[in-house]
Amino acid sequence: MNDKTSVIFGNEMTKKTIKGAEKSKRKFIKEFGNDSNADYKIGFEDISTLDFLGAKNIVFSENNQQFTGKPVIVGNIRMGFGHYRISIAMASAAKALGYTPYWLDLASFDATGSKMIRKQNDMYSLASRISQKSKLFNKLVWEPLNSEGFKKISYNAKDQKNSELLVPIFKHIDKDIPYIATHVWPSQAAIHSGMTHVVNAIPDNWPMGLHLSEGAIHTVQTPFAYFGYKTLRGFDKKPLKGIPESDLKMVGCFIDHELLVNLEEDNKKRRERVHNNKPIRILMTVGGAGAGFDMYLAMVKHLIPLVKEKKVALFINFGDHLTVYDKLVKKLNGIESHNFFNQYEDLVKFSKEIRDGECEGIYCIYNKNIFEAVYSTNLLMPVSDLLVTKPSELAYYPIPKLFMRHIGGHEVYGAVNGQENGDSTPECPTKKEVCEMLDRVISDKELIPHLCDRIDYLKKIGHYDGAYECVKLAVKGK
Repeated sequence: MNDKTSVIFGNEMTKKTIKGAEKSKRKFIKEFGNDSNADYKIGFEDISTLDFLGAKNIVFSENNQQFTGKPVIVGNIRMGFGHYRISIAMASAAKALGYTPYWLDLASFDATGSKMIRKQNDMYSLASRISQKSKLFNKLVWEPLNSEGFKKISYNAKDQKNSELLVPIFKHIDKDIPYIATHVWPSQAAIHSGMTHVVNAIPDNWPMGLHLSEGAIHTVQTPFAYFGYKTLRGFDKKPLKGIPESDLKMVGCFIDHELLVNLEEDNKKRRERVHNNKPIRILMTVGGAGAGFDMYLAMVKHLIPLVKEKKVALFINFGDHLTVYDKLVKKLNGIESHNFFNQYEDLVKFSKEIRDGECEGIYCIYNKNIFEAVYSTNLLMPVSDLLVTKPSELAYYPIPKLFMRHIGGHEVYGAVNGQENGDSTPECPTKKEVCEMLDRVISDKELIPHLCDRIDYLKKIGHYDGAYECVKLAVKGK
């Protein structure tokens, strides 16, 4: 196992930083045990929700099974829906290019490294919820941590050391299989385990030391991110050596093949619905951590009269968090809606019917299955006119977008990127501003068509081809 903690892209870490990283790893071993000598055999299970991709889920098994076809592994973790969503895009692109996608969720195993991930994710989710309830905590702790704390190159040293705990999971995975990581920990783990064709797909527009995985090909979606990682400017008080061109590629946005193949037709139908005064179809994705709940509540309250006037049709995907739906209904003293609760096949059918058909009212979606919960948004994006979201991973998707307030300072630059590319509104940080923007987009019949025109142009120049490029780079290797 190569040391990736002491020196990062030619930049030496301090003794204090190295000592702190080693202490962090020892802490997790003490809490969850040392499984460095474990013999975790692997097998595969079908992912029914992604059957159209032929994706296989990598699991622990009594006997080792062999990879078949032309495999591409997508290494990921569940941290909210974002990294899963990007992983599905990578699997989709792999399938479209003739490869068999294999899904490796490193947080899903009964292993020391997996338990380490789950604990850190729980802490992140808790802090996110607190940040939405306490303005003081958000201002003094959460915003600075997400924008500046995670940016420091020294933060990467600790993650590199902790990621060594994930290596046992890779024992029986062929080292030369193309591998795309949609979170830095799966990338670091693959490099530590000796894998040779690793792509580290960086999800954010704000460059951070957190995302560094030396040894992998770092792929970014934007010019802003490219320059930040090329220079590592601001990652330390002193100037640093940056990432060489061989390890850093700007590839475009990480988007599913299924969302791109009919994109021009989707935009044509959006323009037609606007011009024919059909209800504007608004899609909301509500985070399970509850972050931004008050803003969602304000928007739904504001839109209900417009739904009754048939000016708006509203889709709300609650993911796999029914408690958030219950909380919203309670706050609204009830809600008249059509519900798809654990009725994924019905939602698939519904999304096909409304592509050319009519749609009115409010639709609430919930699925216990994580893949169904995530992909429900993908099903509804092509048949929706406007996506309302915080500027996280969905900030880069090819649909007209309205940005509500960010959660964590790093998301600010997702909104900046969307606004500059012209496929979204500016970020609306208050309930008043987001409701005013909803009114403007609904009433101004020129806005959505304009956003659609920009999306058509961006597709034409390859702006959304990042997932395809990641697959190509993983197959080629360095």
